[in-house]
Amino acid sequence: MVENINGAEAVTLALIAEGVDTVFGYPGGSNLPIYDSFYKHENEIKHVLVRHEQGAVHAAEGYAAVNKRVGVCMVTSGPGATNLLTGIANAQLDSTPIVCITGQVLTPQLGYDAFQETDVVGFSMPVTKWNYQITKAEEIPSTLAKAFYIARSGRPGPVLIDITKDAQTQIIEKFEYQKCEKIRSYHPKLKPIEKDIDLASQLLNNAKKPLMIVGHGVLISGCKDLIKNLSETAQIPVATTLLGLSAFETSNPLYAGMVGLHGNYAANIMTNRCDVLLAIGMRFADRVTGNVAQYAKNAKIIHIEIDPSEIDKVVKTDVHIIADAKSALKQLLMKISKNFHNEWLEEMESLRQKEQEKVINKDLGKYSNKTLDDGILKMGKAVRAISNKIKDATVVVTDVGQNQMATARYFEFKDNDFFITSGGLGTMGFGLPAAIGASYGKGKRNVVCFMGDGGFQMTIQELGTIMQYKLPIKMILLNNNYLGMIRQLQDLYYQSHDYFKAMQNPDFEKIVQAYGIKTRKVTLLEDLDSAIDEMLNYPGSYFIEVTVEKLENIYPVIPAGKAVDQMLLTAQEKE
Repeated sequence: MVENINGAEAVTLALIAEGVDTVFGYPGGSNLPIYDSFYKHENEIKHVLVRHEQGAVHAAEGYAAVNKRVGVCMVTSGPGATNLLTGIANAQLDSTPIVCITGQVLTPQLGYDAFQETDVVGFSMPVTKWNYQITKAEEIPSTLAKAFYIARSGRPGPVLIDITKDAQTQIIEKFEYQKCEKIRSYHPKLKPIEKDIDLASQLLNNAKKPLMIVGHGVLISGCKDLIKNLSETAQIPVATTLLGLSAFETSNPLYAGMVGLHGNYAANIMTNRCDVLLAIGMRFADRVTGNVAQYAKNAKIIHIEIDPSEIDKVVKTDVHIIADAKSALKQLLMKISKNFHNEWLEEMESLRQKEQEKVINKDLGKYSNKTLDDGILKMGKAVRAISNKIKDATVVVTDVGQNQMATARYFEFKDNDFFITSGGLGTMGFGLPAAIGASYGKGKRNVVCFMGDGGFQMTIQELGTIMQYKLPIKMILLNNNYLGMIRQLQDLYYQSHDYFKAMQNPDFEKIVQAYGIKTRKVTLLEDLDSAIDEMLNYPGSYFIEVTVEKLENIYPVIPAGKAVDQMLLTAQEKE
């Protein structure tokens, strides 16, 4: 117990009690009392000064994703708070546990349009798991304890706590902090029902063509080993969602690939050919299912999901297990028999070879080890070349767009690698600040960030954060001088109307050099390998700009309104 401290000090002590060691933030008039308290505890909490509040929330997301802890960001009122919204919405859709603390004007000024007053609670309500405004210092301990519990429990997500300035300066006579472990009417720790486990195991044991699709929930739950065990015991092919990438080694012969819009041919075709589909920690998002009416119609569907609201929301299930993926898989494995599905695996290999011949060899050239190179510098070649040369465990971060899809398709994830990207919201500008957060939570992993020229310029100012804190992030800009994904969509659906997609870009080398970051520009395929070697051997931050083919499209693709097994492997197939 601590006596006679102000509310700001109570915030700091609460964060320390929750094990918070890093806060990403930006000071302002309405949160300065908390910053003054941070000053006294600089050896216990590290504050990372970002260059924009959106950078703070994305950094908190990156930190939380790789560190398995709640990420924390703190900003001031008004525009500081409104600038968090994109990242909060991103965290909500991607189930990332973060606590956002915003300063607020004095309580007597609420509702009077005071300088930098905004209704933070009102406008953040649709995109938070919970939010609350503190107007009295005595509310701080219990509210923050509740905030951290809600953020990390059940299906994780963002929580926002708005604290008025007078609540930060009021005195608390007796401060005592107790972590929250239970909230009445909130039951996030659901246990698997034995009957559901039995039904699921019976379906899997009798399946002739089983398929497992694993999503982000597997990484959140930390059960990659159980997925591998189940797959290899029952010889079940594994596909991943975009956010599930790195949950299963891509070199494993049972890996079918990534499902979805720009996923792998085998994974998507098998979805509509399998007789039992086991979906784990994923929500059947539209980018995964394509035309829902034609999705997995030959399959009995088993859904393991911690959020009850996701059950039967998009796809009707035959068996559902509402529980944490790890606890469900532990029980399921005890009832799974050793099995063999050789014909089904041969079918998978045939489908993989079709994509290899029609798409991958052309995208990768010599980096596919299957064909001679055409000499053209493409995104996939840069991604695969970097993947081939990285030997240590790595956190792979991407921005959004063609760079994201090229990385998802061509980076080969190993057992200890980790993938971070913006999935549900598709937030351009996510990559660079998320890589900053990942750099603080990475453990012994490297951090590599792939970006496009459009998304990079949305948060380019965070190069200043990398410079100030000397973060050893390896950045790869795949520059086609286009909003590449927009151009591809216009090519597919709008008669290739060339409108508002070409980018007149600055000299990125000069900009990055101005931040004191080592940089190199690659315009020829023959220079790619040496540039990557130099980047990976350099001890600090490093930036490679790779000028890739301007009009490259990402294939395969599921056309709008089509089923997952109606993927186009090439542009010619749409004609």
